[in-house]
Amino acid sequence: MARDALTGTRIRERRAMGGLKQSDLARQIGISASYLNLIEHNRRRIGGKLLLDIAAVLDVEPTVLSEGAEAALIASLQEAAQRARLPEEESARAEEFAGRFPGWAEALAAAHRKIADLQRTVETLSDRLAHDPELAASVHEVLSTAASIRSTASILAEDKTITQEWRDRFHANIDADSRRLAHSSKALVGFLDAETGEAAPSGSPQEEVAAFLGAHAQALEAVEDGAEDRERIVSAAPELASAQSRHLARTILDRMVQDSAQVGLADLKAALSSLGPDVIALAAHFAVSVPHIMRRLAAVPDLDAGLVVADRAGSLLFRKDTEGFAIPRHGAACPLWPLFQVMGQPGQIMRARVQMPTRDAAVFDCYAAAEPVGPVLLNAPPLLEATMLILPAPEGPGVPDLPPEQVGPACHICPRSGCPGRREPSILSEGFSGF
Repeated sequence: MARDALTGTRIRERRAMGGLKQSDLARQIGISASYLNLIEHNRRRIGGKLLLDIAAVLDVEPTVLSEGAEAALIASLQEAAQRARLPEEESARAEEFAGRFPGWAEALAAAHRKIADLQRTVETLSDRLAHDPELAASVHEVLSTAASIRSTASILAEDKTITQEWRDRFHANIDADSRRLAHSSKALVGFLDAETGEAAPSGSPQEEVAAFLGAHAQALEAVEDGAEDRERIVSAAPELASAQSRHLARTILDRMVQDSAQVGLADLKAALSSLGPDVIALAAHFAVSVPHIMRRLAAVPDLDAGLVVADRAGSLLFRKDTEGFAIPRHGAACPLWPLFQVMGQPGQIMRARVQMPTRDAAVFDCYAAAEPVGPVLLNAPPLLEATMLILPAPEGPGVPDLPPEQVGPACHICPRSGCPGRREPSILSEGFSGF
């Protein structure tokens, strides 16, 4: 339904919200109740002075009646419909729903945003609880201190023959351990919630780099164009708190500059309009390797692409998140990813449609390829680097409906049971889809 066709519906809803009868509104604006009824049922178009008079009586801006809900609200409702796997015709009615029931629309959009935020929080905290060494040390400190207090208190309570001198010593120990426990608990809370505590929010150099890349997206484009000095950006970035994270950031920026020298963002966007995200065709067009094109596609802001780069040992060297595809921050990733399947065949280009065990069962097209990196040495195996590009699977008429392969983020936060690639038990139960 067209945006202007909903003006009557919005007038009716606003009138009902204000407790005003149709006849009363018609009398105040100087028209008949029957004509107002036709307007409210979208059978008569309205504009000019009559629209201004109705808006004045209803105490709203005229644009609220003529234009309806904001575009951001409509987009949020459509996203919620897509995540719920509603039919396309239902998703197309988001604007009508927002126009007829603005209060409910706002509540639904807010709930959708809250659920998405909670999913990301659960994913991050589950990953850190399982593998973050700093968090493990903090939890160990809290538990050991609590055990020490419990042991000392038990001695005082059970042994009635302790002299006053030793009793005072035990009391002093309990006091010191209690202070240490309070400090450790505060640090632990701060580690899990950086807004309320004092501990570092990142937990690893990789997380610091991820936060840096997310916060400096526009500056990174300026670095590629040579308008910004990458050393200055790295040195001034508050997200890069450790020497390791600054080293990783410099390495990534250096590669971005090298890649952009052969494939600029403007040229790549122009090629995308004709070739689409076909990694083989784009690589041939620019005469570069497929992993090179994958890295460049991940830098296109409007493509919403994720990227993972790993070495032969399976360590994730670089990660760029895309919503719905969970990439672990610590520990090993899912062995079923195409990223690891191409390690044994450098030069092979692999495409796989995969599905994550998320709440909305998100489906992605993943392209993976491995290539040798570093110098060529006599009698030495080449160093390999595998790259995987992650794109949301296209939908609509004419798109092949390929059955997706079932993968996960990492074994410890994957709820799927019976997986042939499982290495360790999951901390989540079957059917949980909170990440």
